[in-house]
Amino acid sequence: MPAAVELAQQPVRKQRKQSKKIFSLYLLLAPAIVLLFVFHYLPMYGVLISFQDFSVFKGIGGSDWVGLKNFSYFLNDDTFWKIMRNTLIFNFYDIIFGFTAPIIFAILANELYSITFKRIMQTVSYLPHFLSWIVVSGIAYEILSPSHGMVNDALNALFGTKPIFFMTDPQLYRGINVAIEVWKSTGWSAILYFATIAGIDQSLYEAAKIDGANRFKQIIYITLPMMVPIIVLLFLLKISTIFTASFDRFYLLENPLVYDVGDVISTYIYRIGLEKAQYSLTTAIGFVQSLLGFIMLVAANKISKKLVGLGLY
Repeated sequence: MPAAVELAQQPVRKQRKQSKKIFSLYLLLAPAIVLLFVFHYLPMYGVLISFQDFSVFKGIGGSDWVGLKNFSYFLNDDTFWKIMRNTLIFNFYDIIFGFTAPIIFAILANELYSITFKRIMQTVSYLPHFLSWIVVSGIAYEILSPSHGMVNDALNALFGTKPIFFMTDPQLYRGINVAIEVWKSTGWSAILYFATIAGIDQSLYEAAKIDGANRFKQIIYITLPMMVPIIVLLFLLKISTIFTASFDRFYLLENPLVYDVGDVISTYIYRIGLEKAQYSLTTAIGFVQSLLGFIMLVAANKISKKLVGLGLY
């Protein structure tokens, strides 16, 4: 009888030990959860401002309620739709060039024979990521300067062209902005792809060589299929930010002469929200922006599951 009791208590003891281990893991996770709650969930209370005529002196509790007035205002504003169009265009370019560039770069770098040169190139490609946009914008303005920039000097020496005002030309600004973003982010964004490629079983490549597959076919039938899960994951995350734009990137690279093609939601919110103190209007815009991003993420996740059977959840 005691042996039977002892046997019956073993699962209970095992469960208690597991509970203690899990509890210690929860304790380690607790600070991150608290920070997430304090800095990401508590501020959601401020969304109420979008339904008010917010006054700094009255606060959220004392400001007058105006319902959907702020939403109606910016949805019927031609300026808002212009900056929404610009935001979508820039994100579309970022997906075409900025999202695909790290994939291509990682694959090409993996094909290098020299391991030493490969590591050096990877390390050098990471460096632009650690430069702040203030530094990057300063470099861009110096290189593209119409008076002493090296690009204009080279064009003048080779073709005798007149100085080109790159950063103030609406026709050139978008391409320059996207090119700078690709240069800055490609190396860093390729890290996950490098790790994925490094984890591919080398026996697959050896079997492909025996079957007569050249390097290009190995990329098409082995490397790319193995990269699909991480590509899908990062693409879904990219889709969720299609209605957003990096503030520092656009604020530092744009100027009033290119507002028609370069002004995006983040810079627009800064000007009318902080400079003109229209807090309720900018909160309403931010709320709609977040809502649209959430809808895009859910829709993209469902489409991805149907097409390739992969998703975030």
